Amino acid sequence: MILPIVAYGDPVLKRKAKDIPEDSAELQQLIDNMFETMYNASGVGLAAPQIGKSIRLFIVDASPFAEDDDLEENERETLAHAKEVFINPTILEESGDEWDFSEGCLSIPDIREDVFRKPNITIEYLNRNFEPQSMELDGFYARVIQHEYDHIEGILFTDKLSSFKRRIIKGKLSNISKGKVKVDYRMRFPNLTKKR
Repeated sequence: MILPIVAYGDPVLKRKAKDIPEDSAELQQLIDNMFETMYNASGVGLAAPQIGKSIRLFIVDASPFAEDDDLEENERETLAHAKEVFINPTILEESGDEWDFSEGCLSIPDIREDVFRKPNITIEYLNRNFEPQSMELDGFYARVIQHEYDHIEGILFTDKLSSFKRRIIKGKLSNISKGKVKVDYRMRFPNLTKKR
């Protein structure tokens, strides 16, 4: 089932999410619904807060980046298989010299800005079967995971921008929260004014 994506301005996006217990009912169905929702919106990642659930869960499928000819062959190969479910993840380490890349977000449509992130991460998490996993990642896959991980920490990519950049996009962000934006996927807007 395709779920509505929560838009910028909803308090759930700024809340630190809670751990998921292993016996969590309907979790597998929720994960399937999240993948369907993400693909419907042409996203490469989706975190539970973006569908209104303040739980430590996100999914990624970074395989569309594998088609980028500007990337090294080994990174394209990694990205081609970069589909995973992350339950109760913890980023243990971020390292390397920060690099910038233009990021966007399904909860903040029509805004893309350069965000600086470290290129290397080590992450521990549970997969969809609640089996412990650990990965060391770099490049685009690491970036996608950092972006989604921020969501479960209550951080949006716009929080990482300079105060000057945030002032420039303030009006656009306000319009998004009010539903004054065109999107081709279902969204839920926190400050939508009802027409009489």
